[in-house]
Order: sequence, then C-alpha cells, then structure tokens
Amino acid sequence: MMCTRRIFGLACLALLVTLRDRVGAYTNQWAAHIEGGPEVARKVAEDHGFQYLAEIFDDWYHLEHRSVMKRSIDPHMEVHSRLMRDSRVRRAEQQRAKSRSKRDLIIKRGPSNSQVILNDERWPQMWYLNRGNGLDMNVQNAWAEGITGSGVVVTILDDGLEKDHPDLYKNYDPQASYDVNSHDEDPMPRYDLVDSNRHGTRCAGEVAATANNTVCAVGVAFGAGVGGVRMLDGDVTDAVEARSLSLNPQHIDIYSASWGPDDDGKTVDGPGELATRAFIEGITKGRNGKGSIFVWASGNGGRDHDNCNCDGYTNSIWTLSISSATENGLVPWYSEACSSTLATTYSSGSTGEKQVITTDLHHQCTSSHTGTSASAPLAAGICALALEANRELTWRDMQHIVVRTAKPANLKAPDWVTNGVGRNVSHSFGYGLMDATAMVRLARRWRRVPEQHKCEVSAPHSGRPIPPKSQLVLDLHVKECSGVNFLEHVQAKVSLMASRRGDLQIQLTSPQGTKSTLLAKRPHDVSKAGFNQWPFMSVHTWGERPHGTWKLEIHNEGRYFDTLEEWKLVFYGTETSLESNEDLDKDKPSLTNVQPEEIQGNTATDARQNVVDTEGDPWTGSQQVERVSHPEVQKPTTENQTNGCTNLEGGNGRCLECKPNWYQYEDECWEKCPIGSYAIIEESSGRKVCGSCHYSCLTCSGATDGECTTCHSDSKLLTNFGESQCVLQNLAWRFESTMWFYWLTIFFSINLMIVVIATIYVAVKWCIKKRHSSTYDYSKVAYSSNGDARKVRLNDCISDSE
Repeated sequence: MMCTRRIFGLACLALLVTLRDRVGAYTNQWAAHIEGGPEVARKVAEDHGFQYLAEIFDDWYHLEHRSVMKRSIDPHMEVHSRLMRDSRVRRAEQQRAKSRSKRDLIIKRGPSNSQVILNDERWPQMWYLNRGNGLDMNVQNAWAEGITGSGVVVTILDDGLEKDHPDLYKNYDPQASYDVNSHDEDPMPRYDLVDSNRHGTRCAGEVAATANNTVCAVGVAFGAGVGGVRMLDGDVTDAVEARSLSLNPQHIDIYSASWGPDDDGKTVDGPGELATRAFIEGITKGRNGKGSIFVWASGNGGRDHDNCNCDGYTNSIWTLSISSATENGLVPWYSEACSSTLATTYSSGSTGEKQVITTDLHHQCTSSHTGTSASAPLAAGICALALEANRELTWRDMQHIVVRTAKPANLKAPDWVTNGVGRNVSHSFGYGLMDATAMVRLARRWRRVPEQHKCEVSAPHSGRPIPPKSQLVLDLHVKECSGVNFLEHVQAKVSLMASRRGDLQIQLTSPQGTKSTLLAKRPHDVSKAGFNQWPFMSVHTWGERPHGTWKLEIHNEGRYFDTLEEWKLVFYGTETSLESNEDLDKDKPSLTNVQPEEIQGNTATDARQNVVDTEGDPWTGSQQVERVSHPEVQKPTTENQTNGCTNLEGGNGRCLECKPNWYQYEDECWEKCPIGSYAIIEESSGRKVCGSCHYSCLTCSGATDGECTTCHSDSKLLTNFGESQCVLQNLAWRFESTMWFYWLTIFFSINLMIVVIATIYVAVKWCIKKRHSSTYDYSKVAYSSNGDARKVRLNDCISDSE
C-alpha cells in the first residue's frame, strides 16, 4: 500500500512539474536595459556576479548568473531585485525557456529520375528543381541568365551548421554565423548518437550547396554565402531569439527559420518583447535601411488541426511565411492552412511521394529532408536569386514580387478563390508556387513600392456574448483610412474570453467579398485563456481597397458561452498604387483606376449575403447576429496610436516619443496602460512606459507572478504571504489544499508543543507532591540553605522518576 502511494505521489509530482515546465522554466540568464554602452554593461555584470554574454541590440544586454540554477520553476527574486536596484539598470527580465520545434518530419522515400544538367551526385533526383514543364520552381532559367545568388548572404537560424561539409565549406560565411548557445563564433553542431542536430546543416544545403563539384546536391542559390546561427540546441529564450534575429544585420540579407512554437494544435505563442524589437530593428535598419528579409516555415501541425495564425512568427507582417506542396501538387498531411501564408515551395508528402535532397551531418547527403522545414530554405534561396538581380529591393518589395509571380497552376486545393483584384489565393498555398525565374525578371525591372502606412479602426462592439452552437456577426464600416488606399497586410486584433478556445472559428470578409479564415477549429485546444489582442493576419486582400464594410464572424461550436471583449482592424498598405510597376504585372488587373465608390457599390450586396435572422433565441442554440454600421468613423487611427505620439517614425507606424503623461508600450502611445501591462516611471528620464505583466496575470501591479491584480477566466486569484497569484482553476484546489495542509501542520506542531510542555509540567508537579507525602524518604531530600524542603530541584525529580 505504501509503495502504491509513493508511486502515485511521484506520478503527480511529475505531472505538476511537466505542467509548469510547459509554460517555460526560468533560466539563469537575464536581459537587461543598461545605458552607457557595453563597458557600463560589463561593469554592471561584474558588480552583481553576472557573466556578460553579448549586446542584443542598442542598450540591451544578455547576461548570465552562474550561481543561479539553469532551470527553475520559480524566478530568482534576490538576484533580480539586486540587479533592479542598480541605478544604471533601467529594466531587466529573467529569461524563460520556450518550446521551439524544428519543422521537419522523419519519413523515408524512394528515388526518382530526371534530366542531368550538373555533375552533382544527387542532381538527377532533385525533382523540385529539374522536372520542367511547369512542375518545378523554375530555377534553371535564372541560372542560365547568370543569376546564382552571388553577393547575397543567407543565414540559417537553427541547431548549428557543419561548416566543413565538402558541399558547403566554399560558400560558408563566418560573418553570418554565431553560436548563441555556447557564446562563441563557431556554429558547428553538437554531435550525438541520433544526430538530433542535423536540421541546420540540411537547411543550409538547400540554399547554397556548391554546384558541379560531384558532391551530394546543389543549392538553389549556389553562388550565395551561407552562415548558421546555433540557437536551438539549448534553452531558447526571448534574448536568445533576439540575438539570433539581429545578428550582423548590415551583412546578412536573408534570415531563414524552420522552427516555431509547438505545432500541437493547442499552443498560441509568438515572439517576446525582445524578439519583436529585433524584427522591428531588422526591417527598419537592416541592409542599410532596406530591411532584413525574414523567411519562415509555416508549420507542421496539420495532423493536429493546428492553424499557423496561432503562431506569432508566421502571422507577422515582417515574415515571409512559406507553406509546402507535395510532388503531385497536393496539400501535405502536415500542412497548416491559414490566411497569413504568402506562398509555397515543394517538400515531402505522403508515403511514396519524393522528398528533398540536401547535405547532412558527418559530410553525408540525405534524400529525406521533409516538412515545411524544407520549404522555407528553398524560398530563402529563391529570394537570394531575386536579390542578386536587384540589390535595392526592400523587405516589402520582396513580398510584393512573391505575390505577383507565384503560380497557382498545378497546385490542387479545394479553397482556391479569386480576391478583389483578380489574384488567386488559397489558405493552404497562399498565392501559389514560387517561380524563381519570374521573380528574377520582375526584380530586374522593379521600382520601389511607395511608403508603407498603417491605420487602425477600433470597433465599438465590446462585451458581446457568443452563445454555444451559434455565431456572432459584426459589421464595421470604414469610410476613410488615412494613408492606406491599397492594402498589403490586414490584422484583426481580437480579445475574447473562451471556455474552450479550440471551439472557435473566426472569419473576416473584406468590402470586396474576399473571405479570410483567421482561425479554424482546433479540437486539441482546451485552453480557457482565450485571446488577448492577438493579431490574426491575412494577406488575401493584397491590393484591395480598405474602404467599405468589413464583416467579422465568430463561430462558437462549443457548449458554453464565450465573450468577445473588443476587436479592431489594423490596415497596412500604401496611399498610392504601384503605378510604376503596373506594366510589369501584365496578368493582373490594374488597380490604378479603381475607385472606392466602385468597390463599395459592387460589394455592398455581397457583404450582406447569407444574413441570418437576428430574432433567434440565443438560449436555444440558434444564431445570434449583430450588424453595426458606423459611417461616422472618420479617423481610423486610434487615439492611442496617433494622438499621443509626438515623434512617429515615418511609414512604419512606430512611435518614438509620446506626449507628457502618455505611456509608451509596444511602439505605441497609450493614455493608460492596456490590459496585460502595468505603469512604470523611469527614474533616470521620468519617461512613462508600460511593462508586460507575468503571463498568468490579466492585470497586474508589477512584472512577477506574485503581483497579479486580476486573472484570466480560467484562473483564480489567491493571496498568500502578501503575494497575489493567478492559479489555474483546475489546479487551484491543489494550491489551496497545499496551503491548508501547510497551516494545519503549523497548528498541529504548536498543539504538540503545548501538550509536551503540559506533560512535563504535570510530571514535575506530581514529583514535588510525592516528595512532600508522608511515605517519602526525606533522607534523599536536598535542603536549601534556609532548610525549606519544598525547594526541590527539578533534577532530583527527574532522576527519581527514572
């Protein structure tokens, strides 16, 4: 019985540790905002027992404390408080480990045959580059025009790079390489029995394996320089990601990433504060202001019905999100369909379908690279070819070129539609298969796109119930969108409370009738956390006008009421059309002469088709529909984003300085700190900023998990020892039971001490009384100096009792 209890206890402990570890253990690394330069940061590190690792970017530094445990469930408050008390430190954050998955699969395949052009050993089997007849990515014609990626630098953010591989060493670029895990300049992978760190070397070979050297394969951009950042073979924290994304941005042109949050169909995660800033620094300052190009694998969660709009890296406007197609042009079983995917390259499919050929560890070659992990490097290589053709392309130019040249032909998906400007687009394939030669030829003639503008339109709807087995439909009329007349990216920032997040589906329909599925049902997602200002993104309305009525539909397929707290639309685009590039895009309709009135007139009926009855009873499971039109909305930019800003960085919507008494948060200005943050007044400058709450808090008074003031709907606020923590309701009973047991133990111990003292007291009193009885032998009594026999020593009683 005792053995059974012990096993059960250990199992429960393991379960609790696993639950806590999933959200990220605290590491022994800190990110600190220190003014004064690296020398000041080194001195701060030395004064507080830290090791200085590196500068992340301006005034942010990566530090490590060797006396702190590498992984801990709880933060080290003593070290953190000591660091924060230093007047030279403006902000600091103990880093937490994040779960980041490589997006390859392990499936075997058979060989293939193809025409031979190069003498590389596996070239005949590289079907995705040499099939011809419109069934490959059309790289050979680009090579024939002398474009091989020469002068372009691509780095692979992954688990290392075998830099001495015979098919890679000629193109290896040490300036594009670093080991963030071991803090040195050598990106060589760590070898183990199962070759778990082969991923980065495989991705690098797809980009820049040397051509015509009789070894292995050939890279798409075999003339480009390639580097590797070893950052996945250890604790992946916000600081680790930020350092990787911001490595040498004036030298590196393209960053390729084939990883992301867990593709398990239940995770909602994205870049932290530092990684987000690294993206912004990259697109605004990288490549001498033209912007770093970030290529991202869209994810392999298809089997678990995951959705890449729940991945904050692939649904970012700053990344070029790439999906996969099989050898036969089908949607792979692992593919995630979402509205943020821009385009597709070939990769593996089901059993019997061919996979990708590339370099492997131990100077070997593999014919079994798989998943969207294989798709992203192919896209990075194609982008390198376009960049050689035109070194002046910006990060936005590259996205425009991809949209205009991607080929829907030969890709089979049930959801292909034609958007409002005549382009075919799919949630599985984006705008289609990337075409290297078409991109190179368009890049040569390309003229830079107009400046990017951003406008926000906040919806007036708040606190709207979403009944079970029902849907909520909300209309938002956009009459004017300052600076944005032609769309690029559209975000719907949604905050809602959910009893079971995976039961929700969200769709957004543009004024021109283009419907984007922002979120599909995710059966494995049982979280009650909902979404807090989550930026669902769509590229399906690229080139359309924002003016008119937008429709947001939220379907609740669950058994419980959910609540839409608030939502808004964020539009990114240009004030003028790409007139100078219209003649370069012969197959697409011109946008120059399209007027907002024509768009609204043509789509007003479409946007109102299939309207369901608003009279239904929400308590019986019928549909609840609400339509609100607000023609009075004249200024789409919200007060937070524009009115409080005194220094707005042109074209990027990024506020550099806010008005007095306004708070700066995530590059915007707020009259008061939004949900999920708390107010900070910096002592050195008096500037007001908002800091992020601990992930478990809805609102808070500070950054730790003991400073929560309110909680998410799935948590309960519990106060102990002066700290208020949010504990998941399904774990609250354990927490409360633990505290009850703690206090009961103290109560029991106090009572036990009282009983023991009382027992000793009674025993002594009995002894003294016995000594004064008539039967007692007074010869043993030790009299005091005044002869009082009642003054008996306790020791005598004790010895007698023995």
